[in-house]
Amino acid sequence: MKRSGISHATLMLVVCALPLLVFFALALAGVQLNPLWVPVVMILCCLAMFYLTAGACGHEPAQRVPEVIREEPAILPAETLKTEDVFRVHHSRWVGEAVVQEGELLRDPDEAYAVLKERSENAGVTPLLQEDREGKPLLVWLPGAAGRGAGKERGPWLNALLLVLTLVTTTWAGALHAGVDVLQEPAKFLAGLPYSLTLLLILGAHELGHYFAARAHRMKVTLPYFIPVPFGLGTFGAFIQLKSPAENRRALFDVGVAGPLAGLVFAIPALWIGLRYSRVLAPEELADHMHGGIGVGSSALLALTAKLALGNALAEGHRLLLHPLAFAGWLGLLVTALNLLPIGQLDGGHIADAMFGRARSAAIGTAALFALVFLGLFVWSGLLTWAFIVYFIAGGKGLPPLNDISRMGVGRLAIGAFAFVLLFLILTPVPHHLYDALGIHCPYL
Repeated sequence: MKRSGISHATLMLVVCALPLLVFFALALAGVQLNPLWVPVVMILCCLAMFYLTAGACGHEPAQRVPEVIREEPAILPAETLKTEDVFRVHHSRWVGEAVVQEGELLRDPDEAYAVLKERSENAGVTPLLQEDREGKPLLVWLPGAAGRGAGKERGPWLNALLLVLTLVTTTWAGALHAGVDVLQEPAKFLAGLPYSLTLLLILGAHELGHYFAARAHRMKVTLPYFIPVPFGLGTFGAFIQLKSPAENRRALFDVGVAGPLAGLVFAIPALWIGLRYSRVLAPEELADHMHGGIGVGSSALLALTAKLALGNALAEGHRLLLHPLAFAGWLGLLVTALNLLPIGQLDGGHIADAMFGRARSAAIGTAALFALVFLGLFVWSGLLTWAFIVYFIAGGKGLPPLNDISRMGVGRLAIGAFAFVLLFLILTPVPHHLYDALGIHCPYL
């Protein structure tokens, strides 16, 4: 099985890397390409990913440990739980400290797991419903109770301290964005508050969305931890820590999607209001502000929002000097989009795990990572840094839900699709030939 995984990983690497190399070589040669080729190639790469992994990948057992099959039959207290009316066992084997049973699920996955969970409460084991590489059900018995060892809960003092420090660093960063050095002019610190308060509101709403969704599903979770930094944007964002696994795919999805949607509730209005106070640079002003603005067409959603907020003013220019409120709103959108990437342990990775299963989600994540590198090479180099961070910090998968065969409803699937459409609209630039249709000045035509 490992050889097969390596083989398919190599094929996926070639499928995604070859178009990147071709585009890069053509760009160096000075060949002009139609911008529509970019999304076309990205879509083809994704389809190739699905084709290469459709039958070759599947769900791993929850414990990623070296498989050591023992000669003796699997013996656990679970054998006394009378589960034959829920799961008909065909074969049992040890995998590390767990027992994996292959067989046939005799009930609806949600009903089956509820029965297994109830019967095992006092048996010293935790049942998990998973799928193998062929999509067949597995019943995994883990020693101990789910969520055990979560550790002693800390008081909120550290969360509050980090929040105050982040307020200070983001206020300083916001003042610098407004042209004020708070260290030199401390009396003018209020100039940084529109940026800092808006950004913290967006980040806080994002993390509290995760927090309340997790609590609603009875998962152990910490309060948000903000990350202050004394340079750049003033913060590296915020995070919460889940201390127990999701019980099913629906819980995993709800926790994953609640954060981005909650953040967007504040990010989009902040951007729209801030844009009304932002300045559109006319073509003759660009030479003086080449590094002080943002291109309207750098994001489809930004272009649409700017058109609603500024109207015909965009016909005079394509670059904006953002008001601090708009800058914070735009950062909120960008952070939301980056978190919605369907990769590893990002929010989008959890959403994709719940919607498509861990095997197909892993393939989608690989395609998304290559697409991120592609955009970093040809659209905005800052995405290369994010691709590096994602790959080494959040690229791996976390623990799957206890019931990873549970079904998703149509409503959640629709919300997930909406989230990924938002990701596409935020990160995808507007093709130059559509500038005129949107009423945006385009210097490239």
